[in-house]
Formats: sequence, C-alpha cells, structure tokens
Amino acid sequence: MKLSNSFETFAKEAPEHQQAFGQLVQTWGDISALDDKTNHLSYLAVLAATGKTSGIPFHVMLAKKSGATKEEVISAILVGLPAVGNEVINALPAAIEAYDMNE
Repeated sequence: MKLSNSFETFAKEAPEHQQAFGQLVQTWGDISALDDKTNHLSYLAVLAATGKTSGIPFHVMLAKKSGATKEEVISAILVGLPAVGNEVINALPAAIEAYDMNE
C-alpha cells in the first residue's frame, strides 16, 4: 500500500512523532466497537467529507482488505453528500482508482 507523499515525509522527517501517532491509531482501532470493515468505511466517509483526499487510496486499500466491496466504498464516500455537499465527490476518482488497482 502506497502512503501519501505527506505521510512518507512525516515518517522520514519526524520518525518519533510518526511512531507515537502510529501507536495512537493502533490503540484507537483496538478499542473501537466497530468491526474493521465498518471502521475503514467510516473513516473514508470522514476523509471525503473533510476533503482530505490524499489519504483516500491508502484507506481504500485497508477497506478492501477488510472485505469492503467497490459499491460499499463508493457509498461510504457519498454518505456525506447531503450534509456537506459536492466536496465528497472529489474523493471518488481516487477511491475508484485505488480500489481497481489490485483487482
């Protein structure tokens, strides 16, 4: 799975911070009441709604690895459309490309 340029730079230039962040993310996932697939799909919805598209490919691969279908990924991306508007549509190309990469 390819990390975004921003995250690669974070890991390279601030490895201790990145390691601490990684531990937080792992712990957060461990205590979540959501199953992995639901958690990853929910995270995709948040990324799309907030316009953070650089992380979309990585998190699509995690969702797919957890058993998410292409249709579920698309639905997760679009779930925020009524609340935040067309911003979420900007995430669709990256999500679809990432999902189709390893088919």
